[in-house]
Amino acid sequence: MQKGRVARVELQDILKEFQGEESEATNNPEWQALFHELCQEAIQTGMELNNQYHTPEEICEIMGRLTGKKIDESFRLFPPFYTDFGKNITIGKDVFINSGCHFQDQGGIFIGDGALIGHNVVLATVNHDLNPAKNRRNHFAPVKIGAHAWIGSNATILSGVTVGDWAVVAAGAVVTRDVPAMTVVGGVPAKVIKVLEDKEERAVPENTVKFN
Repeated sequence: MQKGRVARVELQDILKEFQGEESEATNNPEWQALFHELCQEAIQTGMELNNQYHTPEEICEIMGRLTGKKIDESFRLFPPFYTDFGKNITIGKDVFINSGCHFQDQGGIFIGDGALIGHNVVLATVNHDLNPAKNRRNHFAPVKIGAHAWIGSNATILSGVTVGDWAVVAAGAVVTRDVPAMTVVGGVPAKVIKVLEDKEERAVPENTVKFN
């Protein structure tokens, strides 16, 4: 694969299209060519990440190349990890991502400081139009995970959803709407099942191992 072909302005043009609800540029052959090149680069980097052992420091470096952003040394990831674009992921400090997660990030994925992402979590930022006349045109909206939120194993968070600070998404939940801060949601579709009021409920004891 050719390296260095994608100039910053070109990448920013791609990201700008993803900020809108739908993309008109996807009909442009040059836009399509660049987008597919970036997707293939993400697949290639993902294969590098997932198919042999890497130290935590090496994982930070690889994720930096995958996202195009510096990854803080406090970041931890247990591979495998999958994404189809990569360059629209932003990760805060002290974030942990467990194995088997799938990030569909064209619409933008933003993960706040201290967030915990469990096994096999899916973050999806793209929908397709229901109207046959629009030929399943893409619609984009970001997923935002607040600081110290905890996303349980096998949860799916759909496009346009914001999960508030210190919120908990129960294992297996399908989240279709915003999750208020300091709440626990669960079910399909996810609903609020608990409000966290005591500050001690959101504190992790120093001698406790973080499980997801």
